[in-house]
Amino acid sequence: METRQEAVTGTIGCAAALLGALAGIAAWFPYGRTALLGGFEGETNPAVLWLGLPVMALGGAATALAILAAARRRWRLAAGLAAAVAGLAAFGYAFDVLAAPQALQDCGSPC
Repeated sequence: METRQEAVTGTIGCAAALLGALAGIAAWFPYGRTALLGGFEGETNPAVLWLGLPVMALGGAATALAILAAARRRWRLAAGLAAAVAGLAAFGYAFDVLAAPQALQDCGSPC
């Protein structure tokens, strides 16, 4: 049977994960809006939706939980979550999940 303290800690963890995911979505929104609505000549980049949004939401939740674990001095859990955040960041950089549509990227001096 759970104690009241464990229940409160679980609730705080769920709230932290939710707030972290919302922060990740808020950070994704400017890129997602531009890429999905076609900022230049109607060109869109739908990969920002199915790659960028999950990476940013999961990254935000994992970051919030890592901070919570570190605040509770649970170092192994915090290190594991930090490694997950690093893996998500590497995935995001490798696949350029926040890329703008090609037409919005700088094409150099001939343009």
